[in-house]
Amino acid sequence: MSELNKTVAVREGEELDAGLIDGILKERIEGLEGTPEIRQFASGQSNLTYSIAYANRSLVLRRPPFGTVPKSGHSMIREYSVMNALKPVYGAVPNTHFHVPTEGSLLGAEFYVMDLVAGRKLERKIPAEWNFTTEDTRKLGLSFFDKLIELHKVDFKAIGLGDFGRPEGYVERQVLGWNKRYEKAMTDDVQDFADVRKWLEENMPKAEVGHSILHGDYRLDNVILCEENPFEIKAVLDWEISALGDPLMDLGNTLAYWTQADDPEGMKAMSMQPSFAEGMPTRAEICEIYARETGYDLSNFNYYYVYGVFRLAVILQQIYYRYFHGQTKNKNFAGFGVQVDILGNYARQLIEKPGM
Repeated sequence: MSELNKTVAVREGEELDAGLIDGILKERIEGLEGTPEIRQFASGQSNLTYSIAYANRSLVLRRPPFGTVPKSGHSMIREYSVMNALKPVYGAVPNTHFHVPTEGSLLGAEFYVMDLVAGRKLERKIPAEWNFTTEDTRKLGLSFFDKLIELHKVDFKAIGLGDFGRPEGYVERQVLGWNKRYEKAMTDDVQDFADVRKWLEENMPKAEVGHSILHGDYRLDNVILCEENPFEIKAVLDWEISALGDPLMDLGNTLAYWTQADDPEGMKAMSMQPSFAEGMPTRAEICEIYARETGYDLSNFNYYYVYGVFRLAVILQQIYYRYFHGQTKNKNFAGFGVQVDILGNYARQLIEKPGM
């Protein structure tokens, strides 16, 4: 099992009561045998994801992190709702069982339960045992983006997600929202990046290219690949910030994670996916393919890319804020402040000299 897909002992301060969980699950899911073994997935820096293993079935429980969390973030009902609606037309989502809201939750927070999807989550490198050629690597990268394009083509109204949110004005809401979140999460050891935030507000596209379902956090390490056929995506995970809106915002977010061989070393050091492996398509190639397959105009894509890079800085800063103030003891977050500065400075470079 890959490092990102393995489970570990539950981290201190994030424990679940096994007896309590057993009662909740057996009340709602028939046929569970024995008592559950609860462990935590090693990957993930936002919502908490637990493996609940019974003798005859493996489940996953997702809940928000402990401590202060952004009001609009970490939405379990959002994840649960969009996966339920997508399952019949976009099979690459896990089967879900039930959602419990915060009010009345015995865990003190909302949560939902879904089936465990067996497969491979990638690390920074493609597994050596796959013996990939550069052509195989390229095929993997292209299949990953094909799945994003497939998502953006789904008729969200036809599957009952017409009221999932307000797609119009999505760009403005996101830019203003993420800028405000950064202000609220600032610590005294990171830059304020007021210039980047101002540029994003003053250079918004005059019109949105269209509206679709947006994943919000589409990355190679957020998908489960078929072990026997790694070009097949069995499940797309982590739908917590999914929405309806301009699909180029989603592509900008995804390409912000898509580091390539000629990127600054600081950017590549943060990558949790093998996007810069030899053979992977470049960001420019991906944009060409995306424009051809969707018909959308990507001539102003640098704006969306800058947005994606800075939004990633905000996400890391929100996590770092909790670590900085002692609300989480996960030492993996200790260096996030440095990473925020790297991302913010990279966004500045892209503003001064646009390029993919």
